[in-house]
Amino acid sequence: QVKLMESGGGTVEAGGSLRLSCETSGYTENYVCVGWFRQAPGKRREKVATINYNGSPRYEEPAQGRFSITISKDNGKNTVHLQMNSLKPEDSAMYTCAAGLWFECGARNDFGYWGRGTQVTVSL
Repeated sequence: QVKLMESGGGTVEAGGSLRLSCETSGYTENYVCVGWFRQAPGKRREKVATINYNGSPRYEEPAQGRFSITISKDNGKNTVHLQMNSLKPEDSAMYTCAAGLWFECGARNDFGYWGRGTQVTVSL
């Protein structure tokens, strides 16, 4: 059973930075695609960025130019980090990571495994 655990959320002033982490476990495949999604109250969930096991990133519009997604492997576990810079109040949302056991992320949204999320709040 694939498990995901997010960390790193919190409250930051506009213009500040946060680094979110998503630790993955529970699978033996060497390949995985991990994505970050966010959802603000009253809004639809939107994809922010994805990365595959080889470190190939893909950014959606909210993340371009300000966010960076990376993947590292420690003790056999893949951890995906989302570095968020120049944060704006409109970036405030619940950020959730998701995983799919695929070689490539592409434009897929049918992730089968989800974490519980970490709250990001950006104040003026």
